Amino acid sequence: MNTKPAPVSKAPFGNADGKEVVLYTLTNANGLVAKVMTYGATVTELHVPDKAGKTADVVLGYDNLDGYLKNSPYFGSTVGRVANRIKNAQFQLEGKTYKLTANNGAHALHGGKKGWDKVVWDAEASETPDGPSIKLTYVSKDGEEGYPGTVTATTTYTLTNKNELKVEMSATTDKTTIVNMAHHSYWNLAGQGSGSVAEQELTLHADSYTPSDATLVPSGQVKPVKGTPLDFTAAKPIGKDLKAVGGKPVGYDHNLVVNGDPHKLREVARAKDPKTGRVLTVEADQPGVQFYTGNFLDGSIKGKGGAVYDQYGGFCLEPQKFPNSINVPAWKDEVILKPGQRYTQTVVYRFTTE
Repeated sequence: MNTKPAPVSKAPFGNADGKEVVLYTLTNANGLVAKVMTYGATVTELHVPDKAGKTADVVLGYDNLDGYLKNSPYFGSTVGRVANRIKNAQFQLEGKTYKLTANNGAHALHGGKKGWDKVVWDAEASETPDGPSIKLTYVSKDGEEGYPGTVTATTTYTLTNKNELKVEMSATTDKTTIVNMAHHSYWNLAGQGSGSVAEQELTLHADSYTPSDATLVPSGQVKPVKGTPLDFTAAKPIGKDLKAVGGKPVGYDHNLVVNGDPHKLREVARAKDPKTGRVLTVEADQPGVQFYTGNFLDGSIKGKGGAVYDQYGGFCLEPQKFPNSINVPAWKDEVILKPGQRYTQTVVYRFTTE
């Protein structure tokens, strides 16, 4: 008998933080499979077909929880309370200075030493008309990592029957604070472990970017991408201007300003693997997107199936508010969250072939 897999199933996946970690498997009507674990509200697998109908897992990650606990560069995780870098690990809010853990040189990165990617979330699965869904919730206590306010955060992943991974994030607070969540999957449209993404083609709907200093913190300026390696306004291979972009290590790790209404759901990017015909379209409702090419991957990580993740083995497209917004007067209101308000973000990762 050919029985179809249940839209949602779950299995134990080890322990972290003194809690049991659960791995959920979502299967949509077309047989696409996504796996999400409660540690870090993390996408661990996403299997999508190529133009010949052959499926591959297109996200980087580990086969077991241990890998994520020991050394994960945020593979597939929900990043918070504040994604990206906060200059000198401090900020002022309502006349008070808050000091955070400096976990990236002098700066605070991706929520601190133990951000939302390193905690166990509560989970509730459901079957929706759009497809199987899992809602994860985490309560971040007042003072956690130096941030004010108790924040209740949710991340909902829906594997839609239109072959989309829909990511909906939200947060509320009991005290004025700052929030800027991000989804941090590393994509390789040829399949995880298949080598460099340099030949994969990318279009970014961004006419400008926020230049940063040598430590990757934006200065508060906005400049046009025209005439720079950051110009992806027409599709080009990711590797075409990769060396020209410079950096230590060399590669893309930049926040781009997404064209259009900064708070409306609109197309952000389109990536294509010419070999397999897999196409990823990204839609989001945030002002910026971090484009990162896995520059810090150096072959020391053995991922799923023993795959070695070398430099440029995956790329990230992380819709977000601009990095270090709280320390830039023109941007800071974007990331301030007050009691009675709700922070929301929606990202849609859509898979097609051509």
